[in-house]
Amino acid sequence: MIRKTAWLAAGLALLLAGCSGGGGKVNPQLDAEGKSFVLKGVSAAEKVSQITGADSPNKTDRFAVYGTDLGSMINDGDKTYFVFGDTFGERAADQIGGGGSFWRSNTIGYTTDSNPADGIALDGMIADDIGLAKELLPSKKVDYDEMTKIPTYGIAANGALYLYYMSVNHWGDPGKWDANYASVAKSTDGGQNWTLLDGVKWPGDSNFIQVSPYKVQTGEDQADIYFWCIPSGRFGGVQLMKVAESDIEKADAYRYFAGIDAKGQPIWSADLAQAKTVVDDTVGELSVVWNPYLERWLMTYLKEGDGVVIREGLAPWGPWGDPIDLVTAGEQPGLYAPFMNERYTEDGGRTIYFTLSLWDPYNVYWFKTSLEK
Repeated sequence: MIRKTAWLAAGLALLLAGCSGGGGKVNPQLDAEGKSFVLKGVSAAEKVSQITGADSPNKTDRFAVYGTDLGSMINDGDKTYFVFGDTFGERAADQIGGGGSFWRSNTIGYTTDSNPADGIALDGMIADDIGLAKELLPSKKVDYDEMTKIPTYGIAANGALYLYYMSVNHWGDPGKWDANYASVAKSTDGGQNWTLLDGVKWPGDSNFIQVSPYKVQTGEDQADIYFWCIPSGRFGGVQLMKVAESDIEKADAYRYFAGIDAKGQPIWSADLAQAKTVVDDTVGELSVVWNPYLERWLMTYLKEGDGVVIREGLAPWGPWGDPIDLVTAGEQPGLYAPFMNERYTEDGGRTIYFTLSLWDPYNVYWFKTSLEK
């Protein structure tokens, strides 16, 4: 009887462990064992539409958004927020790159458009009392002090929105800039107002200045958020950190990928100095999502001078496949910031959509490509 009771208890423990993800079935998003690379290439990327600017279907100049860039996305319920960088309300018709009047360091548009095939129709923008897109994270706008606050990516967590950003000290040569620090802001009212969480910061000379987050469920009501991270500028490699969703506001709760142990399992350290590089390349404006068609991770980024590329990952820490050209600089001069969103796919994830910024005319566009395996 005792042996039977013990056997039943053990069986129940294993069942519960399997349901919770601990000791049972391994989450395929976190397991590279037995996997091989399956991404063979991508179809020619196609420009679908323009998202921002006076010439876009959204006519964002009505919100005093004549020129802007970036366009990383945050999903929250049925709404998707498009987060933009330095934004200008007026510009000369022949101006190239950032510049103009009515400068705001960051703005946000939002949509409930669930059909990516014909472009993105913005429902509106986070606006001030007179209907103009407002700056959400104010900056000093003083060169060699704080030139601007640039949002790098955000995520919905714990019933709030979190927006990671970098405080830029100075824009240098092309692809190079200096950061004061990276940090995060929080909104509990749908992006209308933001509070800076100054207790969560990374040093300006660290590898954790620009991030791409993704939430991985670890239990029915629990998740870890993984962040693929690069330094300021476009010439560093990718390092990895994670935090429990419930601890996102605790600086000392973040853990940094520090290598693989003898059993092939990831090592996590509380010391960012122990962080190891998971992708060694010249990486700018990266984006990482899980793709259900490949059942692999996808990473897109600007490879300075060449264009934007896509890579396949077997686990968050890799291995990562070789870069595959997504859009070349010859095809779209002045391109950068290729941001994906798991919400915007077709054919079970075979076709993916992404934003792409073009330096001329300094606006954000909507592109698509199909994956080949």
